[in-house]
Amino acid sequence: MYFTIILLTILGPFALSFDRKIAFYKNFKALFPAIILVALPFLIWDAYFTENKIWGFTDEYLCGIYAYNLPLEECLFFLVVPYACIFIHQVLKGYFPRYKGKKSSHFFAILFTLSGLILGIIYLENWYTASACVIAAILTIGIYFIKRAAWFPNFIFTYLVALIPFIIVNGILTGAITENPIVWYNENHIMGLRIYTIPFEDLYYNYCMLLPIIAIFEYFKKKTNF
Repeated sequence: MYFTIILLTILGPFALSFDRKIAFYKNFKALFPAIILVALPFLIWDAYFTENKIWGFTDEYLCGIYAYNLPLEECLFFLVVPYACIFIHQVLKGYFPRYKGKKSSHFFAILFTLSGLILGIIYLENWYTASACVIAAILTIGIYFIKRAAWFPNFIFTYLVALIPFIIVNGILTGAITENPIVWYNENHIMGLRIYTIPFEDLYYNYCMLLPIIAIFEYFKKKTNF
């Protein structure tokens, strides 16, 4: 079932990558290095947390192929979801070229920085909460407040729009429609607040994954003159 979710996640964005208005396929030279460079540390993070039972996977929903302790589907997750999210990023830029969003993005930068640091400190012993929230805050400080990335408002726009498919996919993965969750979380390492079945920390985790991917993607895209 996990593999089916991954397949359905990529089908639409890949098929529409060849749309003439967006021509997303022209960005592949910038896209794949960005995905790989961020996927590697996230896979290490994932494997470490799986090894320490911070989270894990229910075997009955997996195809049975593993890379170390990670199921094949989980490894594909870090290729497919970033692809889909950067596709959304480019579509939004293509269809809303005049979008500015400076005030709203500044608000979100402050929100993720302060809330990330506060939650990280309060739940310091909860590995998932602390790591996801603090990393989100550090990335925001570095990319928005120090580097002053011009594309940050577009990233926030992407992040908010991507929350819709994110909630659907993560809801299914965390047990919204199955008897047992496909991906389970150790209650000792999350704060306990959930969006239906989704741990609240996943909002920060998703943010942590997308922000550096889009940062690297925008860098390579500029270098390759796309």
